[in-house]
Amino acid sequence: MGTHTLRNVVLVHGGFVDGSGWQGVYESLTRDGFRVSIVQNPTLSLQGDVEATRQIIDAQDGPVVLVGHSYGGVVITEAGTHPNVAALVYVAAFAPDKGESVSTLIADPPPGAPVPPILPPQNGFLFLDREKFPASFAADLPAPQAEFMADSQVPWGAGALEGAVTEPAWRSKPSWYLVATDDQMIPPPAQHAMARRAGATESEIAASHSVYLSQPEAVASFIAQAAAGAPQQ
Repeated sequence: MGTHTLRNVVLVHGGFVDGSGWQGVYESLTRDGFRVSIVQNPTLSLQGDVEATRQIIDAQDGPVVLVGHSYGGVVITEAGTHPNVAALVYVAAFAPDKGESVSTLIADPPPGAPVPPILPPQNGFLFLDREKFPASFAADLPAPQAEFMADSQVPWGAGALEGAVTEPAWRSKPSWYLVATDDQMIPPPAQHAMARRAGATESEIAASHSVYLSQPEAVASFIAQAAAGAPQQ
């Protein structure tokens, strides 16, 4: 790691999972000298998750690379206007524009695109169909691991899906986007389109939506590239 590289990384998880999935990425980055913090989103509302993320950013001793997977991309898009955020990294993530939410971004999938197996809300919370979870969310993970994830889902508040971005951080901060080409949750063409719109530095990787679990070293390397390429503050 170069002496001028940003060294603080904050990781934000998506919906249906918690921050423990970042462990492999965390271990790889910390081995390379980064200081890594992980946000545990309450996933009740976008605003609550943004506040949780900003709390972790506030605790850092300098500028940070802010990383989001899946719904975490919405969180970093809103939270990333924090003055200590130097760069944004999207990992198979939503990168909404002003006024957009997960709900608006998934409302009209193109013909033939994979549709996430989200069950009808239960008391205001969402789950993925347990039987369809492995194929849609974690197709490149060992079956026992994917089944464990299906059985340990975090209830995702419907309000978080509806939370709309007010000021997209990618309009004022440099961004990087890692597209998972085998993603069955967020169609890869949609990932490319959001990355292009954000003016992000793009890279592709043959992986499922759970790329951060199946290929943590590659994800960590991509984050390190962003840290090295971000303007110094």
